[in-house]
Amino acid sequence: MQSLGKENHSSVSKFLLLGFSSESQIRMALFTFFLLLYLITLLGNGLIITLIYLDSHLHTPMYFFLSILSLVDMRYVTTTVPLMLVNMMCPRRTISWGACVAQMFIFLVLGIAECILYAIMALDRYVAICFPLHYKLLMSRPICIKMVIVCCFISTAGALIYTVFTMHLPYCGPHKINHFFCEVPAVLKLACADIFLNGQVDFILGFILLLVPLSLILASYVLIFASILRIRSSQGRLKSFSTCASHTTVVTMFYGPAMIVYMRPSSWYDPERDKKLALFYNIVSAFFNPIIYSLRNKDVKEAFLKIFGNKGTAQ
Repeated sequence: MQSLGKENHSSVSKFLLLGFSSESQIRMALFTFFLLLYLITLLGNGLIITLIYLDSHLHTPMYFFLSILSLVDMRYVTTTVPLMLVNMMCPRRTISWGACVAQMFIFLVLGIAECILYAIMALDRYVAICFPLHYKLLMSRPICIKMVIVCCFISTAGALIYTVFTMHLPYCGPHKINHFFCEVPAVLKLACADIFLNGQVDFILGFILLLVPLSLILASYVLIFASILRIRSSQGRLKSFSTCASHTTVVTMFYGPAMIVYMRPSSWYDPERDKKLALFYNIVSAFFNPIIYSLRNKDVKEAFLKIFGNKGTAQ
């Protein structure tokens, strides 16, 4: 593998990211749109983290995991969007071999972490609704921290396997990646070697890192909905459904496109479709997370009014 890595460095030093449209007017419109989307995403997720940190009423496991999710989302979009914006304005649109490896690895770490965080958040809602009397014991602060540590370990290990199996292949040219960042399926299409083993590894990893968390989420919500239906108070049922609805929405928006890209056969590869799908699980989900959680969450809205309303009154 070491000699093969050296061969890669000698045969390719940089890649060309084709991105979206090559027409200048369309590029300018896309640049403006994605820049606004990126800034709003950073602002929204940053606001969620700030509110959770400042308001003691939000120092609960659910909001602890939400703050971690917002932090992951901010880094997730920063891994791809700034370079995409630069490439929209720069005619060269190149990325070095090392930068491509780094971007792929960091993107995968954060993407896998988001998959696992959604499963952890579903488990948290399951315990809160189905075992309310034991909630503080089962979801104590040390247990929550351990869950996040395990999430970091799994995401790092998974991303390392993905990246090593992808970038150890020989890339002899052309070096044009039909994508707006270095994503595994797009880069693999440039390899001048048999990628059958990579397809098998990617499917197995996709099963473990996508389907297993998704199965845990679905199982949690089946049990949650069964428990909600037993609640006598209609107001209680409505509140429980509302709490779970926001999580279900973001999970659908993230997992659907990610599973299509990372678990479909290589023969179904469509670069234009993959670029659009990547926008959903990379940019769109990160953009909507703070909006969905804040607009549908009474506690977050109250925290916003209490913190920023008091400041406005004081001034």
